[in-house]
Amino acid sequence: MSGLLALIPIALFLGALGLVAFLWSLRSGQYEDMEGAAHRILDDDEGPISEEKQKSE
Repeated sequence: MSGLLALIPIALFLGALGLVAFLWSLRSGQYEDMEGAAHRILDDDEGPISEEKQKSE
């Protein structure tokens, strides 16, 4: 029983800490551009590979 008296406040504190971290991430704009990362991976920033570069690899 005394273990629960220690664990319940610790669990409540960690839950509140997680909630604060989540709200902070919302306010700082972490979830504003959900599509951007998916589209950036498809963008080809490099030009075609030259023959010299292919031979060296």
